[in-house]
Amino acid sequence: MKEKYKQRMQEWFNGLLKRSDIFERLADISEGIDSLDREQGYVDQGTQLLLKAHYQQLADRGVVLPFSDVGFRNHSQSEEDGILWYLFSLIGVTNRLAVEVCAGDGRECNSANLILNHGWDALLVDGNKKNIRVARDFYRRHRGSFLAGPTIVQGWVSAENINEIVESNGYSGDIDLLTIDVDGIDYWLWKALDVASPRVVAIESNLFWFIDRPVTVKYTPDFRAKWIKIPDELREHPDFLRREGFFSNWVVQAGASLPALVKLAEHKGYRLVGTSRHFYNAFFVRNDVAADILPEVTMESCYPDPRTLAHHRLIRSLIEEFEWEDV
Repeated sequence: MKEKYKQRMQEWFNGLLKRSDIFERLADISEGIDSLDREQGYVDQGTQLLLKAHYQQLADRGVVLPFSDVGFRNHSQSEEDGILWYLFSLIGVTNRLAVEVCAGDGRECNSANLILNHGWDALLVDGNKKNIRVARDFYRRHRGSFLAGPTIVQGWVSAENINEIVESNGYSGDIDLLTIDVDGIDYWLWKALDVASPRVVAIESNLFWFIDRPVTVKYTPDFRAKWIKIPDELREHPDFLRREGFFSNWVVQAGASLPALVKLAEHKGYRLVGTSRHFYNAFFVRNDVAADILPEVTMESCYPDPRTLAHHRLIRSLIEEFEWEDV
């Protein structure tokens, strides 16, 4: 009996060792991912603080840098991390509160760099249950957030419930950042939100409309984006740019044009201060915040080169046949 007991204890102990080995391997993988990020251009916390001091010195001399000179990607889809860090370096922060609608799995979103490297408190909302599980595990284990991570909420956001979601989770009133990227009713969500007053808004625009019309998709709470394959006949057109990348194969019927977002921003008391390099994220600052440091820019100043403009106008014909609402 004693030997049998000892054998069971040994098996239990061996099981602990195996589980410990698994945890160590997971930690190694996580560390490896962090190292890979740094090798691919990850801008660490110390470097960001040095950049902040440099940006402030330039601002004191009246120098405003174009977004193309400040962008970097740690956790954002593109160079939004760098753009947001530049904006908040110039205008400062108040409460370090952020709300991100459609944050995905949290590992790639506009708030992650601010949470992990600068101690921000964020509400991350996504409709996908798997994304929520991944996000909670990621922030629970990450050394930049395991003590006090973001508020992570699963739910489908609509114009009818966005205020309740924001307010019930404690993010109403003045906040520093709102970011919306739902590939759909982005315009309508920002229009509906009135319980929070963000100092900075980052919102996705439909890059195929450019300056032509202030349009958005018609509002339905359950809107789904329509991805359209670019046909071969358009690929033969002289204006089609034969480049590698996602937007060489697909266009999307979703979101709103930049003129529509600028029009809404003006109504809500915001000004356009720039867009990301590929034009699909627009950045707005509240009019009472640092207008002397970050002046309004024109939509035309944000546009890509003429070749890219001609390319997008060509393939925009694929989405013009769908229903859009002028605003």
